[in-house]
Amino acid sequence: MSKIQSIVQASIDTKNRVLADETLLNTVAEVAAAMTEAFKAGKKVLFCGNGGSAADAQHLAAEFSGRFYYDRPPLYSEALHVNSSYVTAVGNDYSYDVIYSRMIEAMGKEGDVLVGISTSGNSPNVVKALEAANKLGMITVGMTGETGGKMKEVSNFLINIPSKDTPRIQECHILLGHILCQLVEENVFPK
Repeated sequence: MSKIQSIVQASIDTKNRVLADETLLNTVAEVAAAMTEAFKAGKKVLFCGNGGSAADAQHLAAEFSGRFYYDRPPLYSEALHVNSSYVTAVGNDYSYDVIYSRMIEAMGKEGDVLVGISTSGNSPNVVKALEAANKLGMITVGMTGETGGKMKEVSNFLINIPSKDTPRIQECHILLGHILCQLVEENVFPK
């Protein structure tokens, strides 16, 4: 087996573990239902993460606010890092650890959803964002790796990929994120 084949196989193996994990799949269904209720009630879904997880946050927010499979009205969704002036100002003037929690304090409302993405589950700024969201009565979702890290204790729903390998975790985050987008789109705008 070539190196490329072994990497592809590792990705498939991780996805097979996700497929066999009924608890994890049920959690994804519960998150889709919570997001559906939030959007139907005029609430928003926010995302945050760092590095590749920030890219995933922005990607998934765009699927809701733009479109996923078909044309329909936009859903209010945003990734919290997209204002680079805000991120750099707060990071400089306060701390990078509070860039997301301050934004949650400014724009989060009871019944909104916050999805924090961190492969380790220990990113301080994501943990603090989830804590701030919980104080406001938001619905909190942690997307992590196997253990859930610190996010396990501050998330209403934990989507923890059964792996410790960062690239494989990220591949499954986007897979399950796309599933959430599809289910929510179909629930909010049935054809």
